[in-house]
Amino acid sequence: MEDRLLRAFVAVADHGNYGAAARALAVTQPALTKQIQALESRVGGTLLRRGRHGAVPTALGRALLPDARDAVERLDAFTLRAHRLTAGGTERLAVGFGLSTIEIAPRTVAEFRRRRPGVRVALDDLSSAVQLDRLRRGELDAGFVRLPVDQDVSVLELGDDGLMLAIPEGVDPCPGVETLIRELGLIYLTRSGNPGFVALTDNYLEAVGLRPRILQRAGDIQTVLALVTAGIGAALVSARAGTIRPGLRLLPVGHPAARWRIALAWVQRDPSPTLVAFIESARDIAGNNLQL
Repeated sequence: MEDRLLRAFVAVADHGNYGAAARALAVTQPALTKQIQALESRVGGTLLRRGRHGAVPTALGRALLPDARDAVERLDAFTLRAHRLTAGGTERLAVGFGLSTIEIAPRTVAEFRRRRPGVRVALDDLSSAVQLDRLRRGELDAGFVRLPVDQDVSVLELGDDGLMLAIPEGVDPCPGVETLIRELGLIYLTRSGNPGFVALTDNYLEAVGLRPRILQRAGDIQTVLALVTAGIGAALVSARAGTIRPGLRLLPVGHPAARWRIALAWVQRDPSPTLVAFIESARDIAGNNLQL
């Protein structure tokens, strides 16, 4: 099966019409139509139905779309990995980071670039679960993740993190964390973009028997902290992430369910010299004396 045919199918399904899909693929609309027709001929059925409101997958199209999307993603991952390997594995790194490592990851990249100025580093904000998946698929070289991880993943532990309660500067902290959570209510991260962190927050609240009012949900930590600074309410945040914005007060959450470890993770059994140099940069930034 030609990948351009699968890409055409996925593009039309995603964009909902042939015109937008053709522009995204940089082909003419008649050429795109022929590609869809060729794919339908290969599979022996109609995949897309055109109407006044664009193009929508048929029942057959809906059934095959996940497989087509998976095939395209796998081919893209193969191409990316092949480019890295044919470049000697020494000219670029793909690195992930998450909420708990929003402070240490950029510092590590800056230190690494100082040591290896010729290497290009792509830094993507991803949940720990997504990072681990992409590490195993070869789409990331390294990732800053929360522990624990499975045994097929190598790690360099970087330290602790935990929940802190962020409150506006003018709020009296004396009542204590749990009382303030009850009184102020919480601004919460959305689960879709931060599943691991939200699960940790939920576990802590359940452990202490709290069911607070959820005042608002936001997709990123910067928005959460901005809402706290504006006086909307309180928020449970990563201790490391909470330091990125002034204008609020951070109160430590003294409960075992509110603590975890963070690490740099990779899956290469024989790391390239470039990856080894990146790991060493992370170790130095964290002040960690662990050996590879």
